[in-house]
Amino acid sequence: MPPAAPSPIMRRRRLGLELRRLREAAGLTGDQVIERIGWASASKLSRLENGRSRPDPQDVGVLLALYGADEALHEELLGIAGEAGDMRGWLKNFPVMTQQQRSWAELEAGCAEISEYNPVLVPGLLQTPGYAQVRIVSAREVDASAGEPEPGDEPATEVKARMARQSLLTREPHAPRYTAVLEEAALGRRAGPPEVLHEQLVQLCELALLPNVTLHVLPRDAQVGNWYLPPTAFSVYRFADPLDPETLAIEGGFTDVMSTEVITLNRYKVVFEWLCTAALTASDTLSWLIEATGRLTEAVPPSTVAFGPATAPTQRRRDSGRLTDR
Repeated sequence: MPPAAPSPIMRRRRLGLELRRLREAAGLTGDQVIERIGWASASKLSRLENGRSRPDPQDVGVLLALYGADEALHEELLGIAGEAGDMRGWLKNFPVMTQQQRSWAELEAGCAEISEYNPVLVPGLLQTPGYAQVRIVSAREVDASAGEPEPGDEPATEVKARMARQSLLTREPHAPRYTAVLEEAALGRRAGPPEVLHEQLVQLCELALLPNVTLHVLPRDAQVGNWYLPPTAFSVYRFADPLDPETLAIEGGFTDVMSTEVITLNRYKVVFEWLCTAALTASDTLSWLIEATGRLTEAVPPSTVAFGPATAPTQRRRDSGRLTDR
């Protein structure tokens, strides 16, 4: 079976790292390269090396010739440049996609494994349309109050984009292994109207049954490590191609930061391991979600209830062992 389609953004970053390595091995500065090949702007090379622009294979070929790349590497990097630059085929999977959502979808594509933690929200890959709508509209109200210009895309477009990204979890073949730690507080009634939260809990129950999805609820009173308090939401992405660098995305309230720095990545991977150890096991999390759905059923009009009464035992137990299925 063919591997999952590579991530366009990772192709650009991989290509950029290789081009920088080859330039430095050739003993050339950026200015010297620009002078020798006659490009009008030094920023063009900088954008290529930092993975910020869609590469032109012809430009990449000129650089590889200048750096003296051997034939095998030349062909490999031209192939990567083609994958990084041809977005039309990839975007067919996402007919409705805003620029912000596209950046996340590019990062998620080609992933072999995704690990996510969020202290206040259900991650985007797990959200229902109703939950996503509440999140998007409420965020826009903050922007409007702060005097930000009205975005051009309708909330419905954002919701469709988020739903399109979720196909990642059920793609055949090569769906990524997905693990999320959700704070108990993120699933409380402050998240939205009862019917919205009920629908979201039902969907989490269904997703938790997928063979490639592992969900952990972190109880309010759980101790993480030596009383460690994670300061923000974050995600770690590992890709099918082992030469594509693992990537960390740190999600802030209104800005996101991405990094491939190994030391920083390792810190967050340690924290994620602590979170998984402190949280409920996958089976106990499913029981917790079923119980929570059952409790909320009473607050939802009968016509909107999509899940039966809770069948799980009321007592919860916590796993003190380390995560073993990653």
